[in-house]
Amino acid sequence: MKGAIPSPNIWNTPQIYELENRAVDPEGRVEAAMAAIRPWNGATVLDIGCGTGYHLPSLSATAARVIGVEPHTNLVSLARRRCRSLSNVEIHEATAQALPLPNASVDVAVARWAYFFGPGCEPGLAELSRVVRRGGAAFVIDLDSTRGAFGRWFSQSIPAYSARSVENFWSRHGWHAQRLDLRMSFDRRADLEAVLRIEFTSAIAELAIAETPGLELAYPNILRWKSF
Repeated sequence: MKGAIPSPNIWNTPQIYELENRAVDPEGRVEAAMAAIRPWNGATVLDIGCGTGYHLPSLSATAARVIGVEPHTNLVSLARRRCRSLSNVEIHEATAQALPLPNASVDVAVARWAYFFGPGCEPGLAELSRVVRRGGAAFVIDLDSTRGAFGRWFSQSIPAYSARSVENFWSRHGWHAQRLDLRMSFDRRADLEAVLRIEFTSAIAELAIAETPGLELAYPNILRWKSF
């Protein structure tokens, strides 16, 4: 789809990314932190870059309406299959910079690891300002590349990434930030290794595997938000 930036992990290996989704944040700290800022009970919720729709069912349990947006055709099909029995969920094939929604139609918008690299995201932020109604909020969950081994592996895999530029970008646009100490917890060692291999370059993935004993690893994140 025009304007979509290919994801290096879920687009190519959705079955492995599913393992990652299951492993991340078993305590539910992301949802708790967002709900403390702007609950979505009875609200209209937008999930931008929803992928296979992993988070849509949990959002739909308390939201009045849930809208997933995803630019990758195959992932849209998987998301629709996952949510086919949920009458309050709809999924659109679209990009963050061209949301197929009316003005002021969303209460809560969420982007998880989907549209978060800072400079260059201005069209998506403009769309958020258009579709989120007064009293609503938008959230972006982002890897914190400044902390921990996971942040170091990420920085080594993408040396052009500038955490300072990203932080300055979000600050300029009036977003707040809260650090979250998440973790990944796997049932099988093979699953942990497979996930690390889709997250980093080959050499860095092997380094990460060697440095990670057992079935768990720390996953430092940043929750960014803006109220409207």
